[in-house]
Amino acid sequence: MAEPHARKLRYARYARQNKRVPLWVVVKTRRRVRDHPKRHHWRISNAKI
Repeated sequence: MAEPHARKLRYARYARQNKRVPLWVVVKTRRRVRDHPKRHHWRISNAKI
């Protein structure tokens, strides 16, 4: 059975958000900002979608 389109879009957004903080942000904030709270690992945390 196919995945509903709205859920697929939410999964795609969840995947897009899973990126590191840009290096220029790390440099500009003098390493105060190194990670962001929305990072996740596919095996460790569940997507609450």
